[in-house]
Amino acid sequence: MIDVLVIGGGVAGLVAARECAQVGLAVTIIEATDAVGGPVAGHILDGLSLDSGAESFAVRGGTVAAFVEDLGLTDQIVAPNVAGAWLHLPALNSGSPSRARAKKVAAGTALQRPSANASVSVPLPKAGVLGIPGSPLADDVRRVIGWKGSLRAYLDRLMPVLTIGREHSLGDLVKKRMGARVLDRLVEPVASGVYTTSAVDLEIDVVAPGLNRALTTAGSLSGAVSALRSGAPAGSNVGGLLGGMASLPAAIVTALERHNVSILTGTTAETLARSGTDDAPTWSVTVTRPADAAPADPADPIDSADPADVGTTTQTITARYVIIATQGAQALRLVNPLGARFDALAELDWPAPTAVTLTSLVLDAPALDAHPRGTGVLVSIDAPDVTAKALTHVTAKWAWVADAAGPGRHVVRLSYGRAGHSNPTDDLSDVELQALALHDAATLLGVPLPAGCVRAFARTEWRDALSPATLGAPERAQLVHEAVAATPALEITGAWLAGTGLASVIPHALEAGDRIRHAALGLTITAPDL
Repeated sequence: MIDVLVIGGGVAGLVAARECAQVGLAVTIIEATDAVGGPVAGHILDGLSLDSGAESFAVRGGTVAAFVEDLGLTDQIVAPNVAGAWLHLPALNSGSPSRARAKKVAAGTALQRPSANASVSVPLPKAGVLGIPGSPLADDVRRVIGWKGSLRAYLDRLMPVLTIGREHSLGDLVKKRMGARVLDRLVEPVASGVYTTSAVDLEIDVVAPGLNRALTTAGSLSGAVSALRSGAPAGSNVGGLLGGMASLPAAIVTALERHNVSILTGTTAETLARSGTDDAPTWSVTVTRPADAAPADPADPIDSADPADVGTTTQTITARYVIIATQGAQALRLVNPLGARFDALAELDWPAPTAVTLTSLVLDAPALDAHPRGTGVLVSIDAPDVTAKALTHVTAKWAWVADAAGPGRHVVRLSYGRAGHSNPTDDLSDVELQALALHDAATLLGVPLPAGCVRAFARTEWRDALSPATLGAPERAQLVHEAVAATPALEITGAWLAGTGLASVIPHALEAGDRIRHAALGLTITAPDL
């Protein structure tokens, strides 16, 4: 029997495993895919090492920086270009877009240049939080929402705060206080770009901690935004790593190897069962593995071959402690049989998983040396001439990528897929998707990009993720934590519980691993106030 079995080899699982292994516990990690790291991943395109998933981390709290320092990567932390992003929006007097554009563009039947009034591109106003302006009458705000929108937003300063600490929906709050133009043209593009979810469905206390409290203190939403910004530390809100964020899981794996942690990729947890007593529980995890893989535990023989797939085998792994660090749907499926508390979790109003497609393009495009749209573009859902929801001009955002690429060679990354909507790329071949991505990039960057300028293209699919920021998320997470706290020798961690981004995931995983190692060593640790 091993000491700790970690189910899931994303960053949360790797971090929790390291916490346990550092005190001498025997740890095994199983990961269903062929690589660890989850959405913190990388790939090589045209000789460049690039991120294929997360490209940065929030610097708030300093937790990620401290963890990176502990791994010996401090000198690899870099800050992005401060130029900021732009917005791509329908013109204020434009009509509704056609939702069938993606296939038409990919097939070459859509117009490559929209009419002059179809859309506008403008810099994202600086003095805001999630697009909410701190100064509604500022020039950069009026450029986006017009005088009419700015005057309506300024009424927020005159409206009393009637509800104290009871606001939940970010979108509803913004629309009520500042009007539809602020919501649709400023907040929604940012919300969709960051959280892949409409602002109406985002829980304020998750995506903007402290905003509710600041609202009641300042007496207006714009005042609350200004207060939050004035209290934030100077400098960039995010950081990255030289060589890409994929170097983070690679460094954790190196640390795990020093502690003899076993990492089994291509291994899927099918069932989870508990036996023994609360004081001495035993976990049995049934896993499927490739038939030609070595047994997860050489002392535990392979049970059987799956008759439906002669390429897989089934085996049982036993452990004293289990940490589940998978995505939400898989975690809920595993714990569902463990009792009434867990059975009830499946009945909660969980958000539907969202499918996101990332496309990366390496281009010969000297015209992009001028960085015409800053570090990238956030796109309104109503923009009539673009299907992507966001574009990152990678070589404009990260100096180390620009240095590696050299003059005239550029990397852009576009994302597709919004919560509550079918992914517009699902029916597209790679050739069609490349054509669509190139068209969208040219439109968003305002520079002609002929097909011949493409040096490399990659498609990355991220699917089945539960958003940790939707309405009711804190209450759902609390119920999960309560069920786990009542089940000795079990922990659950991951972004679906902790929140979006490494600044949320890493401390949550550290706490989960810390509780397991204290339990294994017979120490007492008090669970945090969740």
